[in-house]
Amino acid sequence: MTNSPVLVLGGTGRTGRRITERLRIRGVLTRVASRRFVHPFDWAQPSTWDAALSGTYAAYVCYSPDLAFPGVSDLIAQFADRARAHKVRRLVLLSGRGEQGARASERAIQQSGTDWTIVRSSWFAQNFSEHFLLGPVQRGRLVLPAGAVREPFVDLDDLADLATAALTEKGHAGRVYEITGPRLLSMTDVAAELSHATGRQICYQPSTPAEFVADVAADGIPASEAEPLADLVQDVADGRNASLTEDLEMALGRPLTDFALYARRVAATGLWHERSVAHS
Repeated sequence: MTNSPVLVLGGTGRTGRRITERLRIRGVLTRVASRRFVHPFDWAQPSTWDAALSGTYAAYVCYSPDLAFPGVSDLIAQFADRARAHKVRRLVLLSGRGEQGARASERAIQQSGTDWTIVRSSWFAQNFSEHFLLGPVQRGRLVLPAGAVREPFVDLDDLADLATAALTEKGHAGRVYEITGPRLLSMTDVAAELSHATGRQICYQPSTPAEFVADVAADGIPASEAEPLADLVQDVADGRNASLTEDLEMALGRPLTDFALYARRVAATGLWHERSVAHS
């Protein structure tokens, strides 16, 4: 490593803040960039990109809500070009497992002329506590167009350990890590694990995309975000991700975090207490 900082896009978000914490523990100079932070960065405003990239050695690249959304690959390609112009030497991209729409963004990073690593992740366990499924858990009903498919949920602390290593250590350049958790779970299984952890009855209701959009509207998630998310969930819920890989465990050299342990830890915080009234 050098004395130049590592740029963490979305550094206050779910993955970014975990990576930032780990970089700082390692004593790595870190530049946190987000729309409302010391170093402003907005995907919709390319004029903010140069100041964030200037002088950095490496960058963690993530896009919210999802890399597979229409038009995102063009932004990633533009960012990769800008990073090369700033002589950034290493890019680590967070991508989605089984998301064909994300492959164009991956190619843009791979063709950037920098060292690159792709972290192609299964669903985050933390979607149930830090993202769009928090409200449904609190209401006691998961409404999703996911059928009976099984998914190997990844704990974000495990993902952050891998991404941090890819940003700071040798041996990760040119690698595509397709990462999973240690166990396959259907949404019915997830509901059972959440019920066990919280001591409440939480059920899973297979739904249409429209029913999902209507449900998360109670949490203030606009249709413009919920509709493509519903389409993505329905698209990948065809069994394509119903398998486990060893990539993450091999990279970390330790056992992975099981969903049940994640659920117990979150339940102990009280976050999932029953809530019947939507956010204002």
